Amino acid sequence: MTQHEQNLPKRALGTQGLEVGAIGLGTMGMTMAYGAADEEGGIATIRRAYELGVTFYDTAELYGMGTGSNEQLLGRAVKDFRDDIVIATKFGFDLSDPQRAGLALDSRPEHIREVTENSLRHLGTDRIDVLYQHRVDPDVPIEDVAGTVGELIAEGKVRYLGLSEAGPDVIRRAHAVHPVSVLQTEYSVFERAVEADVLPVVRELGIGFVPYSPLGRGFLTDAVRPAADYPADDMRSWDDRWQPGNYEKNLAAVGELTALAQAKGITVTQLALAWLLAQGDDIVPIPGTRSARRVAENVASAYVTLTPEDLARVTEILPRGAAGSRYPETMMPSW
Repeated sequence: MTQHEQNLPKRALGTQGLEVGAIGLGTMGMTMAYGAADEEGGIATIRRAYELGVTFYDTAELYGMGTGSNEQLLGRAVKDFRDDIVIATKFGFDLSDPQRAGLALDSRPEHIREVTENSLRHLGTDRIDVLYQHRVDPDVPIEDVAGTVGELIAEGKVRYLGLSEAGPDVIRRAHAVHPVSVLQTEYSVFERAVEADVLPVVRELGIGFVPYSPLGRGFLTDAVRPAADYPADDMRSWDDRWQPGNYEKNLAAVGELTALAQAKGITVTQLALAWLLAQGDDIVPIPGTRSARRVAENVASAYVTLTPEDLARVTEILPRGAAGSRYPETMMPSW
């Protein structure tokens, strides 16, 4: 490992002691949403990320559709360096009916405990570093959720509480019961909704922020094709930002971002990640990839410095984010 690889800058998430490298790795796409799973490639990518200094790895029960496959993949990949890294996983869905996977919620305390025990087993570990509620369950008071995770923390099975796609009121209520260390929500140059109400609240409360889909689900890379070119099991085939009309507008914006990146000697992917890192020292993006080469490209963004003029140009190109909604209405979280 080179000196450069060892020195990925560290960032604190929350005020409870959690510290991770400035760029994490999301593993969802290794088993779902982006075509057939590639276990061998996924493990190689995770291990390359570790070599590059990545210490923060994100998985979830949902990403294995209840089978544990994504957590198992991550657990196998990191078994030789488990104690050097931070593993985050999530509960909150009822996966008993495959037809409603990702839609039916369940954050009842007994279900949280059941999922936690399954995740510990699938990951092959004795503790989960960050346990997120994957989506807010309107049928279960957030106080009960935070209290249950707080009990798991007291028992040593979990280290830190996280929330995902929660709004200001839910964040405040959970934090009053047990300190929330991390909020994870979509955020990128393409998706800016959190800037108005969510980021101010997490900063007021001292909660770290983890943007998922920081590369616009792949649009902010050099490998973009129209929706019709993707198979049905790839979410880009139905993502609104890839649909005719929106696709062309977004492609044009990425073209302008690419020109800015090239003028700085970096890729548009590195520009997008560096932009996120420049939004605050409490932000740690978790770009997902199946490619060891892409991991190296992503990690290198932590060493990019953007000038005020660069940041202003990004805002000029995308003043309100991308054309098209980030989710269909039935999947959109309600803050």
